Amino acid sequence: MFDVFEANESEVRSYCRKFPTVFSKAKNALLTDTNGKEYIDFFAGAGAINFGHNNKYIKDAVLDYLSEDRIIHALDMYTEAKEAFLETLEKEILRPRQLDYKVMCCGSTGTNAVEAALKLCRKVKKRDNVFAFSGAFHGMSLGALSMTGDRFSRKGAGLPLGNVSFMPYFNAFKDTDTSLDYLENVLKDDHSGIDKPAAIFLETVQAEGGINVAPIEWLKRLRQICDDNDVLMVVDDIQVGVGRTGTFFSFERANIKPDMVILSKSISGFGLPMSILLMKPEYDIFKPAEHNGTFRGNQLAFVGSKAGMEYFNSHNLPDTVKANERYISEYLKEHILPIDERLRIRGIGMIWGIDFANIDPKLALEASHRCFDKGLVIELAGRNDSVLKILPPLTIENQHLNKGLKIITQEVKQLLR
Repeated sequence: MFDVFEANESEVRSYCRKFPTVFSKAKNALLTDTNGKEYIDFFAGAGAINFGHNNKYIKDAVLDYLSEDRIIHALDMYTEAKEAFLETLEKEILRPRQLDYKVMCCGSTGTNAVEAALKLCRKVKKRDNVFAFSGAFHGMSLGALSMTGDRFSRKGAGLPLGNVSFMPYFNAFKDTDTSLDYLENVLKDDHSGIDKPAAIFLETVQAEGGINVAPIEWLKRLRQICDDNDVLMVVDDIQVGVGRTGTFFSFERANIKPDMVILSKSISGFGLPMSILLMKPEYDIFKPAEHNGTFRGNQLAFVGSKAGMEYFNSHNLPDTVKANERYISEYLKEHILPIDERLRIRGIGMIWGIDFANIDPKLALEASHRCFDKGLVIELAGRNDSVLKILPPLTIENQHLNKGLKIITQEVKQLLR
């Protein structure tokens, strides 16, 4: 069944090992394999399919564009598709939130936009060092990897990863303020031994780090620390942006305005390769072509993104996400936590985790395998992959959301008997 993949594809492949079947079709929150078996999708392309697989509104826009022999590849030349994307982003997303950002189209992957942000922050502040947080994941290219915390990923670099100082995230101590007390002391202490950073990169919700949701007051204080110390705040919203937390940007709940915002994955609307960097106008100091890439003009992604932003507003997805947040939270409290008092749950919006760390981290992997056998695609996160990560499309039908949660409950019960 997998002979052609085993014979021809690199050993670096990963997700196919966790979900060993050949998929052929997908619609909203359902995946179908070549044998006709359906799987409920609690993975959503690692956050790239917020609007569901083959969302009709977005698909129609893409197909209409394709049917007219419109330009597909244009690097960063002016095109109608990019013009419509930029106008929609300004009108539908930025202006209503009073966000004044210039837009940099970085390329096909999130890690590329992270690299652009890193280069730009260092250029703006003329400092080499940056701060990142323990538990962070920012990408797999060398600059982004230098700000990624897990040892397994970092080991793959094959060389030292420098010019990044890791700070404790809010959950490193019992008192969440302790982490920022430490960070602030490092910035103010001229004998700390740590160079002042150009920027602080953060995920307001660490997804790969184990579904760690930063408190609102913690985020507000961090914004103030950045302002007080002439340090840029950069929010990596690649996985938890575009509606995942209940607002378009994950930082909206804290009423803060980052200096830069990194978006990828679901910003394309249709699972197409796309990443952008939003920056305050005063930091738009790259010279022409100082950061470029062949595929920073993915026209189909522009079309899909425009349609996705329209769909987000016209279908009032924030209300849907908040309703599902309440349902998922109550379901996990009522059905998962009573299974074993050592289980922990965390989450916001439509990203949730069930943490097995207090029992045995390896059980999360076993639970994911059992769920897959029962028709549910679900991924892991956190230290030692101890967290089952619930990440369905924002548009998932109620019956599929409920069925997926029931599969998890049944399999965790069986596992912990």
